[in-house]
Amino acid sequence: MASILDEYEDSLSRSAVLQPGCPNVGIPHSGYVNAQLEKEVPIFTKQRIDFTPSERISSLVISCNQLCMSLGKDTLLRIDLGKANEPNHVELGRKDDAKVHKMFLDHTGSHLLIALNSTEVLYVNRNGQKVRPLARWKGQLVESVGWNKALGTESSTGPILVGTAQGQIFEAELSASEGGLFGPAPDLYFRPLYVLNEEGGPAPVCSLEAERGPDGRIFVIATTRQRLFQFIGRAAEGAEAQGFTGLFAAYTDHPPPFREFPSSLGYSELAFYTPKLRSAPRAFAWMMGDGVLYGALDNGRPDTVLSEERVWEYPEGVGPGASPPLAIVLTQFHFLLLLADRVEAVCTLTGQVVLRDHFLEKFGPLKHMVKDSSTGQLWAYTERAVFRYHVQREARDVWRTYLDMNRFDLAKEYCRERPDCLDTVLAREADFCFRQHRYLESARCYALTQSYFEEIALKFLEARQEEALAEFLQRKLTSLKPTERTQATLLTTWLTELYLSRLGALQGDPEALNLYRETRERFRAFVSSPRHKEWLFASRASIHELLASHGDTEHMVYFAVIMQDYERVVAYHCQHEAYEEALAVLARHRDPQLFYKFSPILIRHIPRQLVDAWIEMGSRLDARQLIPALVNYSQGGEAQQVSQAIRYMEFCVNVLGETEQAIHNYLLSLYARGQPASLLAYLEQAGASPHRVHYDLKYALRLCAEHGHHRACVHVYKVLELYEEAVDLALQVDVDLAKQCADLPEDDEELRKKLWLKIARHVVQEEEDVQTAMACLASCPLLKIEDVLPFFPDFVTIDHFKEAICSSLKAYNHHIQELQREMEEATASAQRIRRDLQELRGRYGTVEPQDKCATCDFPLLNRPFYLFLCGHMFHADCLLQAVRPGLPAYKQARLEELQRKLGTAPPPTKGSARVKEAEGGAAAGGPSREQLKADLDELVAAECVYCGELMIRSIDRPFIDPQRYEEEHLSWL
Repeated sequence: MASILDEYEDSLSRSAVLQPGCPNVGIPHSGYVNAQLEKEVPIFTKQRIDFTPSERISSLVISCNQLCMSLGKDTLLRIDLGKANEPNHVELGRKDDAKVHKMFLDHTGSHLLIALNSTEVLYVNRNGQKVRPLARWKGQLVESVGWNKALGTESSTGPILVGTAQGQIFEAELSASEGGLFGPAPDLYFRPLYVLNEEGGPAPVCSLEAERGPDGRIFVIATTRQRLFQFIGRAAEGAEAQGFTGLFAAYTDHPPPFREFPSSLGYSELAFYTPKLRSAPRAFAWMMGDGVLYGALDNGRPDTVLSEERVWEYPEGVGPGASPPLAIVLTQFHFLLLLADRVEAVCTLTGQVVLRDHFLEKFGPLKHMVKDSSTGQLWAYTERAVFRYHVQREARDVWRTYLDMNRFDLAKEYCRERPDCLDTVLAREADFCFRQHRYLESARCYALTQSYFEEIALKFLEARQEEALAEFLQRKLTSLKPTERTQATLLTTWLTELYLSRLGALQGDPEALNLYRETRERFRAFVSSPRHKEWLFASRASIHELLASHGDTEHMVYFAVIMQDYERVVAYHCQHEAYEEALAVLARHRDPQLFYKFSPILIRHIPRQLVDAWIEMGSRLDARQLIPALVNYSQGGEAQQVSQAIRYMEFCVNVLGETEQAIHNYLLSLYARGQPASLLAYLEQAGASPHRVHYDLKYALRLCAEHGHHRACVHVYKVLELYEEAVDLALQVDVDLAKQCADLPEDDEELRKKLWLKIARHVVQEEEDVQTAMACLASCPLLKIEDVLPFFPDFVTIDHFKEAICSSLKAYNHHIQELQREMEEATASAQRIRRDLQELRGRYGTVEPQDKCATCDFPLLNRPFYLFLCGHMFHADCLLQAVRPGLPAYKQARLEELQRKLGTAPPPTKGSARVKEAEGGAAAGGPSREQLKADLDELVAAECVYCGELMIRSIDRPFIDPQRYEEEHLSWL
């Protein structure tokens, strides 16, 4: 028994290799190379469990990794395969000779039923050691149990079905709770529901399976030796809704539908295939006398759940008259038949035997075979040995079987993760569709394969299937990698040629109008597909050539728009004189380069609309690039042509604020030619500063002179500050204009006077208007009557100048009086200054012994000092140090020079003679010491450093010198 502990580590004692229905041979293909690097692992691998039972095995069941086997007549061995080193022995405690007839284990592995041949039934729960008899079940030889997978739990089975050898079907429910000596029995109830009959009367219920759908639908399949019954219904509402009473009550008056076969083994067995635990079963297999009835389970059908039924006859040597099968187990694609000396596996798709595994005689005849739905492992046993089959990659070669059956969808589903196999399936499906003349489907499949491109293309060409060829090419194009540019160019060009040829063939045929429209939409979808955009863009030149060769201008424009080749679109519209459409394309896509290129053409035909589009573009356009188009257009000199050019230039200048000289010069030329009235207004608006105008002054002067715009020339002269030329030209136009020009040089009175004299001479000599000359004299205060008199002829009488002469004499008299008054005021001011100086010489201040310097705070009398009227006192050296930083550079240099000269000057000597000699020497060789000190005092002590302008000027000076900031900052850290 201890050897069971290592059962998962035991080596294989014997292996059986699945031979699939079709040979496992790689189909050669151009796209893949099949190479088997490792030995293929068999689908069904048998392993003998290294376990020798202490007594003969009479029955074995397994579910949810819980293995239970009956040894002898009184021992139950339970093993949790997840904890194989903890086997559990339970004694049944039977004193009579009753033997175990069958055992039944639910889907959770928690509830075990042991049916004895004495018509008694025992119950053992996984979590308990106690074997509990089921009193209500006594007298029934249990042949089958239909567990409730929807409602069953580890503590309760929920309503279950029980089939007996007498043909009766009971409903029961078991509970795992143990209430002590007087607690409730585990069998909560046990009531009859139905009796199954064959022709001779009641027949044993060999198998029972019950399933509940998510929509409340219930179906039960029960089998006898020759019949398979179906009970289908819905769960009733109320307290009994969980049970099966209502389902079977519906068949009280009429029998349920059944399948019947004539031959009999004396027993039958039903097996379900469930992909996952607690999921709905998908297939069934019923082992009976005539063979195995196999089919799918479809819970959606109203009258039956069985579909796709087929009876597979037993292999040769198996059957009622030969070696009868003892048990059946169903996997995804095979059912395994247990015989006394071997196991045979049959493919459910082909009916072929793919495994025939013989057992050694030393183990004895095989008893039964079961399947653990939770792990998919199969278990077979004899009285002295236990075997386990592992199922590995059962669907590995199923695709070949489906392929041979021409069920391509299923074949592709089971080889989706194997590209070489999938390619084989697609190629076979493509060939099949081609033979069936389903060319479009064939093209779609061929496009997914690695078949030779040339062969497939020629195949469709020989069959004259251009539409299918286009489908094939288009799908091939979609599958190309970004690096396969050559192939992409070829495919896009070929596809375009196919589409254009088909459109050309259909165009003009009224019967094929719908087909033409459909083809046109497909072609447009092709060229506008974002997936193909990169390839189409790379081969756009060749595609345009194709479109041109076919004369398909409509699609040429469409393709150019898709490729954003708007230059070609605009050029096409211009060639066909569709200028408004061309402008609409330009306005919609707002590409400045296209405007520059096509404006010379469009402005000759739709000038107003084009200028509107330019204005709409605003600052996106460079007006300098458009000047050539405007120049060529406006050379005709017509008013409309010039007006459109002026309109755009005015927009650039007034709205966009253009300052380019070329633009302003061109606008000037347009004004000079077409709108002279606007010329002067523009010049005046530009201003009179030569540094702020944006046009070329010399060009403007020449332009205005050429076209005879004298007032504009006068304005330009004024901007150039050529006032004499301005006055000379203005006198030819208007005297008032000349007067305005003469007043402009405000800072140069001599020039103003000269200009006014020009005006006066012109008025006197050219116009001979004395009154106007006198008005000029009154307008300019710089002119005197004596300046104007030389211009008058000798015959003019003095009467004309009497008033002007009197006014001049009065002005002279008034000026003399003003000068006398100013002289008197100056004399009085000088006298007051003399008095103030006398008073200042007598002022003094008192210095106390305790007074200190305002800067260094040391006693003031220790060193030479300065005393200011404000009361501040400074040592001479302290004041010098405080004043020096605030002095300008030239004054600092002067201060250093005075200090140096004072250091070299001789000290003063006593005696008047010596003083005079010193003064004489100083006069001969330079300033005296006293003079130097006076100059130094004037420089340093002119005002108090705290109360004067020096302090005011230093208000924005930082407290710490920026050059010493870092040093000061570090000193505080």
